[in-house]
Amino acid sequence: MPSRSRIPVGPPISNPLPSYWTSPKSPLSATIEPSTASPSTPYDYAIIGSGISGTLTAYNLLLSHPGSRIILLDAREICNGATGRNGGHTKAGELGTEEALKIVRLEWENIRATHGLAKELGIKYGGRMCNTVDLVYDAATFEAGKKGIEALREDVRAEEKERGNMAWYEVYEGMDGVKQKFWTAERNANSAVAGDGPCAGASECVAGQENAYRFTTGVLKECVRMGLELAANTPVHDVRLAEEGGRNGKHRYDVCTQYGVIPAQTVVLATNAYTPYLLKKLQGAIVPMRGQITAQKPPRTAKHPSVLTHTYSFIYKDGYEYMVPTQLEDGGQHIVIGGGLGRLPGGGPTEFGTVDDSCLNKELSTYLCGTVAGYFGHPDGAADGKNEGDSYETVAEWTGIMGATADGRPFVGEVPGKEGMWAAVGFNGHGMVLCLKSAEALVKMIRGEGSMEGLEWFPKSFLITEERLAKCEFRGRTDMSIPETGEKPVAAER
Repeated sequence: MPSRSRIPVGPPISNPLPSYWTSPKSPLSATIEPSTASPSTPYDYAIIGSGISGTLTAYNLLLSHPGSRIILLDAREICNGATGRNGGHTKAGELGTEEALKIVRLEWENIRATHGLAKELGIKYGGRMCNTVDLVYDAATFEAGKKGIEALREDVRAEEKERGNMAWYEVYEGMDGVKQKFWTAERNANSAVAGDGPCAGASECVAGQENAYRFTTGVLKECVRMGLELAANTPVHDVRLAEEGGRNGKHRYDVCTQYGVIPAQTVVLATNAYTPYLLKKLQGAIVPMRGQITAQKPPRTAKHPSVLTHTYSFIYKDGYEYMVPTQLEDGGQHIVIGGGLGRLPGGGPTEFGTVDDSCLNKELSTYLCGTVAGYFGHPDGAADGKNEGDSYETVAEWTGIMGATADGRPFVGEVPGKEGMWAAVGFNGHGMVLCLKSAEALVKMIRGEGSMEGLEWFPKSFLITEERLAKCEFRGRTDMSIPETGEKPVAAER
């Protein structure tokens, strides 16, 4: 796996697979402001990356400093990176140490704030707070999960343990109550795998789901109303210090695109997995990780309700899948399920170090297309293929590039040795529960010129420091145990 981290990171490719979430496209998707090619006045801020991190950074800057000249650039159409290609799950989780408790609370507040902001701005994004369930198919993993829950609950306030709050859990031993409430089979019946044990137990807590593309482009619409300029389909290939202070000494950086040079006083990298392309010192500290996702249509004979009320995680010894039901206008549902890297030999090393989201891993496709039937049981008549139309139909399948970090934490803050260059990157596939609050913290740092005053709630382990970068040696994912590499998870999935 370390060798994959040394593959030079390139820019986003121009022909990604279409994502289930980006249809229909936002009217803003291909916007390029007319002044982008040759701006007459330097920008106060140039933000690179139009996903949830870049968009929320712009939103917070515009709130805190109205009238700022801000441009947001993206190599592809707006919000067509990880944010527009994810699984739609907002779910918190960590261990119960002091620093990890900050992370749990940040994730919880991030979920609440995301849904709250959507309501405030009137964004119709298909999101909701709901309960989620972890179904665990390995006894040792289940016991470790229970200990993690107990440790968390020992450290939190009494009100945080109340039903519906951050540290509320319902734990189910074995299949007792699981099949009746969550509709899942005792064993995974997916023919693409072998050796999984029966369901050892489950835990239920509060989470949420959302269409991150609709949410982010909804916030972006408000940002444009507030004065943000957009530059879609405008790859940035370099960010250089301006010569002798730049034009009239009013900007630090020249942001170099194929259409021209954009002068800016402050640059924010919201480039996630692609960050090492522009910032070579993060090569190996952030590694592209390709994830694969399907959307499946249940048959009329499915053994579960037509619309599932929970989101799901299916956890086994070497990995997990996550599943989100999406309700359709006709009252039916599509089931979005992704993950599965733990089913590939060695944890899927070929999926690391690549930025190619134009193709699928065929082995992973075979597995993922059988996951829903595998976990819920084959519909009546479907196992032998006799009844046409009584199987789960894959209606969409796509890939996306996530930013995996060597220590499992994002990088947020001012880039060491680069005054005026800031970053919020490397979210390890968990950006939907981290990005909004990280962007809020980042803007407070920018406005306070690096001061952490008032940011006691923000995890210090997220900050970019030379000391942290010096310790970064990528060995694989930090949320999976990979027997072939000897890696152990440093965080508990919730």
